[in-house]
Amino acid sequence: MQKSFVMSWSGGKDSALAYYRAVVEGHVPLTLFTMFEEDGTKSRSHGLPIEVMEAQAERMGLPLIIGKASWSGYEKEFIEQLKKFKAQGIDMGVYGDIDLQDHLDWVEKVSAEAGIGVLHPLWQEPRKSLLKELIEEGFKSVITVVDTSRLDEHFLGREFTHELIDELEAAGVDACGEKGEFHTIIVDGPIFVEPVPVQFGEKNYVGNYAILEVKLHSEE
Repeated sequence: MQKSFVMSWSGGKDSALAYYRAVVEGHVPLTLFTMFEEDGTKSRSHGLPIEVMEAQAERMGLPLIIGKASWSGYEKEFIEQLKKFKAQGIDMGVYGDIDLQDHLDWVEKVSAEAGIGVLHPLWQEPRKSLLKELIEEGFKSVITVVDTSRLDEHFLGREFTHELIDELEAAGVDACGEKGEFHTIIVDGPIFVEPVPVQFGEKNYVGNYAILEVKLHSEE
């Protein structure tokens, strides 16, 4: 049955592939939803600037709705936003979870509180097969955040290829980064009408994390 959905959008590979699968299944995307830091400048977890995520949304033909919260206020804000989507007649939220049970349980809990449905298109799929599908479907995904306690920062800026999957596994980490070893940004693929014009800048460091600056390419 065809349903309308809001995409829980990180800007990275898992949410992009989940979105793609949901659309291929015949569901109808109405909006993207991303949680941001309190000041609304960067996304939670992935640390992407709002103008980059708006450029992604624009190339998907969708509005980007953001929630702003500290980590302590995150759940309350998330539920409030889901309630608004439900009130607009949106049937369900789509999420990019693969096999982290705790996060699936959290998503189902907050969705139940908001009275909105849930779809996990990637759930329990073999991680490596998802990465192969991502590459073969033409997505361009670049590593922008690395937890240096688990992965060398030289992986920053690398585009996902079959060779990179082998290198990540050889380095002893999950090639999907499901435990937060790294984060990615999607800059091209079948969900966009044209590539997202990003450029990568300096490396910044926050605790264990090495973060590659991502900004929109200027014409200057």
